[in-house]
Amino acid sequence: MGELTSPSGPAHPVARHGMGDPGATGRFGEYGGRYVPESLVPACAEVEAAFRDAWADPDFRGRLKTLLTVYAGRPTPLTPAWRLSEELGVTLLLKREDLAHTGSHKINNVIGQALLARRMGRRRLLAETGAGQHGVATATAGALLGLETTVFMGARDIERQALNVLRMEVLGAEVVPVASGSRTLKDACNEAMRHWVSSAADSYYCIGSVMGPHPYPWMVREFQRVIGEEARGQCAAGLPSGVPDHVVACVGGGSNAAGTFAGFVDTTARLVGVEAEGGAAATFGRAGVLHGFRSMVLQDDDGQVAEAHSIAAGLDYPGIGPEHAHLRDIARAEYAVVDDEEVVEALHRLARTEGILPALESAHALAWVLRAVRTGEIKPGSTVMVTLSGRGDKDLPTLKEAR
Repeated sequence: MGELTSPSGPAHPVARHGMGDPGATGRFGEYGGRYVPESLVPACAEVEAAFRDAWADPDFRGRLKTLLTVYAGRPTPLTPAWRLSEELGVTLLLKREDLAHTGSHKINNVIGQALLARRMGRRRLLAETGAGQHGVATATAGALLGLETTVFMGARDIERQALNVLRMEVLGAEVVPVASGSRTLKDACNEAMRHWVSSAADSYYCIGSVMGPHPYPWMVREFQRVIGEEARGQCAAGLPSGVPDHVVACVGGGSNAAGTFAGFVDTTARLVGVEAEGGAAATFGRAGVLHGFRSMVLQDDDGQVAEAHSIAAGLDYPGIGPEHAHLRDIARAEYAVVDDEEVVEALHRLARTEGILPALESAHALAWVLRAVRTGEIKPGSTVMVTLSGRGDKDLPTLKEAR
């Protein structure tokens, strides 16, 4: 395996795995695949065939690029965190997905899937949501493209993300409460997939992260790849080395991290995904099947899926995207854990030093950076890029309770 040398830090082996096409099996090493009821196999195969055809079509790619530019607000900036960098003794750069339309990275994936749904002749979008950001993005794309939208959301998440529920409803979406199980993202996924079984002929299931049956983990990563590719170019133009020493993003299912890592997987950058302590499947999980894919999953002693917990509703998920599990296995990416207290502290620190209020999800990535600087894991003078996956307006009621 070859190595590249970075003037700003130690060399890291260049990964053999370039985050490419997983092929017809949809496998990333031992993970991924398609574990769905027989009735959904044709629907998944149809989505895969349609995506392959669309992704090879310059007209589709061109329309997607146009909408991402003139509607979603891309490219998003790479913002130096000047004051916090000085305090920490590192160069901290923020990839600002919080500035994309609807306030998070979710719009990148949803516009792509909504265009695909129209191309397939579907009239209705189905979606699951935890923090509400994917639901808002789906409702937005549905309104833009004239598609009915139904969003499944755990009843607990509806309570703590009331603002996003209202946004979805104003945009014309139907929000369906899910009262089963832990009443969070896992249960919303269950209900969305059940509904898809009975409505696949006229509905398109717009999955919000790099999870689900093949082709969704691959397809969502490709739609989110724009984050990493933009950031790679911005770093090349602004850094002496051209590449940060550390590239950090929060991970639940892991779409913002997958999109970010895709831009740097073939460089010397250290890739770090940061999980919630109560939902750390890459750290504490075991191999298992969940929502149509095989990956690392939180399980109890009997092998049943365990409940996840996070102060951030978008990370309240007991599994991790299959490609993340593979990147962990081949040691190309590392996965760390932070707790709720560290997250709230990191959010307040960024807000008070830079005037940027990140989503609680994004604050997980920053919390790890603060700890790693404090412990010496990140050396003085290092360059660190953090993807801010979303903005924190939605989390103000939670922050008020956490005081």
